[in-house]
Amino acid sequence: MTPTSVRDIRNLTLLGQSGSGKTTLLEKLLAAAGAISAAGSVEKGDTVSDYDPQEKAFGHSLNSALAHLEWAEHWVNVLDTPGLPDFLGRALATLPAVETAVVVINAAAGVETVTRKVMDAAADKCRMIVVNRIDAPGVDFAALMERITATFGRECLPINLPTADGGRVIDCFFKPDYDAQPAFSSVRAAHDNIVDQVVEVDEDLMALYLEQGESLQPEQLHDPFEIALREGHLIPVCFTSARSGAGVTELLDIMGRLLPDPTEGNPPRFLKGEGPAAEAVTATTDADKHVIAHVFQVSNDPFRGKLGLFRIHQGTVTPSTQLFIGDARKPFKVGHLLRIQGKSQTEIDVGIPGDICAVARVDDIHRDAVLHDSHDEDHFHLAPPRYPQAVFGLALQPEKHGDEQKLSEALHRLLDEDPCLTVEHNIQAKETVIRGVGDVHLKTVLEALKTRWNLSLGTRPPAIPYRETIAGSAEARYRHKKQSGGAGQFGEVALRVETLERGAGLELADEVKGGTIPYNFMPAVEKGVRQAIAEGVMAGFPLQDLKVTVFDGKHHAVDSNEISFVTAARHAVQEAVQGARPVVLEPLITLTVRVADEHFGGISAELSGRRGRVTGTDSPQPGWTEITSQVPMAEMEGFESRLKSISGGDGSCSIAFSHYEPAPNDVQQRLAREHQGKRGGEQ
Repeated sequence: MTPTSVRDIRNLTLLGQSGSGKTTLLEKLLAAAGAISAAGSVEKGDTVSDYDPQEKAFGHSLNSALAHLEWAEHWVNVLDTPGLPDFLGRALATLPAVETAVVVINAAAGVETVTRKVMDAAADKCRMIVVNRIDAPGVDFAALMERITATFGRECLPINLPTADGGRVIDCFFKPDYDAQPAFSSVRAAHDNIVDQVVEVDEDLMALYLEQGESLQPEQLHDPFEIALREGHLIPVCFTSARSGAGVTELLDIMGRLLPDPTEGNPPRFLKGEGPAAEAVTATTDADKHVIAHVFQVSNDPFRGKLGLFRIHQGTVTPSTQLFIGDARKPFKVGHLLRIQGKSQTEIDVGIPGDICAVARVDDIHRDAVLHDSHDEDHFHLAPPRYPQAVFGLALQPEKHGDEQKLSEALHRLLDEDPCLTVEHNIQAKETVIRGVGDVHLKTVLEALKTRWNLSLGTRPPAIPYRETIAGSAEARYRHKKQSGGAGQFGEVALRVETLERGAGLELADEVKGGTIPYNFMPAVEKGVRQAIAEGVMAGFPLQDLKVTVFDGKHHAVDSNEISFVTAARHAVQEAVQGARPVVLEPLITLTVRVADEHFGGISAELSGRRGRVTGTDSPQPGWTEITSQVPMAEMEGFESRLKSISGGDGSCSIAFSHYEPAPNDVQQRLAREHQGKRGGEQ
């Protein structure tokens, strides 16, 4: 029940668009390898990886799940990931745990939005493409292969080929049958292309190849094959039908014989320290060295507790191992080291380098934590994948009085599980806001809060996260003076505000000379500046993309105190911003919509009505158009419902935060009036 050598391990994650058949493919792989007695189905809700009640009800994977199998003396850990665009972050979180990203493509749908995103995200991994559903009617394999190479490069080469009816696949690498008739190309051409690609990374083998011609054996090609995978010089393409099982055993052979073991893949990019001073460090697959492991997924169950999945990169873990979590000073004892098969948990005696294990009921464990058994590895961390930004929001209000603390604790647990969920406490609007990648993402979060924590919540659209900035520069001097008997208040601050490029944030500078503002009062000045920045000036939204330079001031030996300089700095910023042409910025999102060609006009008109700007179009497959546009976030309410209405339910979309830009004048004026009205009401 456990691998004994790092060389025997294969770690891979199944990525791809929803509907490509990843979960069904995993079932067939597990059944073919004897890990389960028979393959389950998504429709019946009895698959190994979609075991959560939410997933069964929804009919789609919502979380990543781990399974394992043994094939030809190889131990294969497989992660099945969600394919809906809203859950892309949960899929990408598996990348640090594996050597190989297996991108599954639906033969009938072709290259889709998520396909491109996961291929890009996995660029530093060994990659393989599996074209699934080859028995779907009307598949043009030649056109599909051309589309794959046009999108991802000529490094994508078939390692086997389907027959015309999709009933089986023909090996083009190990024992090619040159007389077989594939659906496109030829076995000889496919074999020669992949051998030519592999030998290009090995000059000695290239010379031998030119001498021997086609007599090179697969064993001779193994090492350069791994190099080609690591360097992205080769992306093998194989074909399967998870429904019928065609190509499944061939895929298992490829996994065992050609995919890299943990010593052959690109090493994890560990860093020690933070920011520019962080240094790259190397973890080796040496079982005798200090333990270095990375927690890539955490799940919380109100009854079973917290479960942390981790990849061991270095050292050996046993139930008696004492592990530190990140920079913690106190270790925890592993106690129960677990092997995971979907929802099943089995205790094991040892975890070796390269393996994926789990530990339960450790409250302090968290996603992206580095586990280690020596303080020599303090401050180690992995560079995380680039996750989609949480754009869509809902303001939450518990319907039952007293559930506020319960909601806070539940959201804290969910944040630990989901890399793309954020929680904001908007003090200005007095609301708790959850933000996710899309409408489906937020609905599943609400369902989890209801079913797992028994929370009944009211929801409403949140306030749009507008920001303010300045279009020019200005200076201001403000003196705060107050005398009411006894010690008074005195502080004077002179400062300058200047615009920065969009996205630069806030920059503070201290150019005070001669002690006109004593050093011990500068933290108070900074506090006042930050208060003004957070409060906004024109419309009550936080300021960004500006530089504030404090260059002069005055103090009083008796009356100056912290509150005086906080107040003076806050008012000085407000006056300076008023003189620097303040501007309200609105957030824009990048919206990618996929619709049938006949709905292109309707969607274009809808986008135009929402102040959207089309930035590009593409044709991922015949009859379909993909439209990329930038749309103000304020205009996105109800868009997904309109998309379903216009496209007859066939359209899909994905969303990512793009940038801030000045809002139209009428919007700025409306927001400024509303802010003045609120201030007047408060006074």
